[in-house]
Amino acid sequence: MSKVQLRTIYIFDLDGMYRRSNMEKVEVLETKDKQAIFTTLKKYTIEMIIYIAISVCIILLVRTFLVQHVRVSGASMEPTLHNKQHLLIEKVSYKFKKINRYDIIVFQPYPEDKDLFYIKRVIGLPGETVKIENSTIYINGEKLNDPYGYNNFTDGKLAKDTILLGSNDYFVLGDNREVSKDSREKEIGLLTYDSIVGKALCKIYPFNDVGAIN
Repeated sequence: MSKVQLRTIYIFDLDGMYRRSNMEKVEVLETKDKQAIFTTLKKYTIEMIIYIAISVCIILLVRTFLVQHVRVSGASMEPTLHNKQHLLIEKVSYKFKKINRYDIIVFQPYPEDKDLFYIKRVIGLPGETVKIENSTIYINGEKLNDPYGYNNFTDGKLAKDTILLGSNDYFVLGDNREVSKDSREKEIGLLTYDSIVGKALCKIYPFNDVGAIN
């Protein structure tokens, strides 16, 4: 009976050892799998962080130096541009070529407020004189053929009297002249080149009115 007992215990121990051995193998395999998964996840996480960082840098560079998305607020540029219309402006061309009459530009009216932008049309260029009389614009004493003015405007305000633009000055108006706040206002006045952010390039929303801006 003792032998039977001893033998039974011996067989039981062997079976337990076998099971423990298999468990250890399984645990070792599971540990290796976890390490491999962790290494892979770590690699992909690092790659994703690098990808996101590069993308953010590219977006910031493009926005700062090349192109910027803006949204029109108000009716001062009707009928050319509409309230809540989305546009792209480009910031490069004026670094290499001059600003032309009738260009639509985005500018900062107040140097101390970096988050406020206006959009208007260039009417007067450096060195010119501008006068507005009876809803008519005169450049250097000659009537301007103005195809963009939306309506008659009753008040030339600052431009009632002849204004002489300096070598770095621009006179701008909104196309909806009766409601626009522009260079006729003492608060805005003449723009300097440094206040101009860029040129309106194209309309991107709403989708039924996508296209270049004239």
